[in-house]
Amino acid sequence: MSFATTGIQGHCAHCGSTRLLEPWQLNAIAINEAFSCSHCHKALQLSDPTQIRRIKSLDSLAMLRASTLVMVCTALLVALVMEWVGLLSVVEQLNFSLVAILIYCGVVQYARHRQHITLILDAAKAHAD
Repeated sequence: MSFATTGIQGHCAHCGSTRLLEPWQLNAIAINEAFSCSHCHKALQLSDPTQIRRIKSLDSLAMLRASTLVMVCTALLVALVMEWVGLLSVVEQLNFSLVAILIYCGVVQYARHRQHITLILDAAKAHAD
């Protein structure tokens, strides 16, 4: 799992600090491994199933943004060709393009809003060797 996101914070169960998580910490969460707090250096782990599902859903947001960009570019090209052929007037083509760009901006805003989360990190359980 790769995280191309920013804005994910972790709240330490030991020291109570809230810090921005590093990519290696996000990868540790993704593979359910314990990692140390960057402030107090004690072992932490994400154990809440709801938060685990939410962080795993962030990958689909990256695909949503990319696919929306492709869709909007295609729609703009189709509107331009339809205007050249004469199926749309210039004003209709501009309106169509504006709506497509507004949809893209709405999707990007939604994705940014969803990726700013704070994870409540619990103390890591000791591994029995």
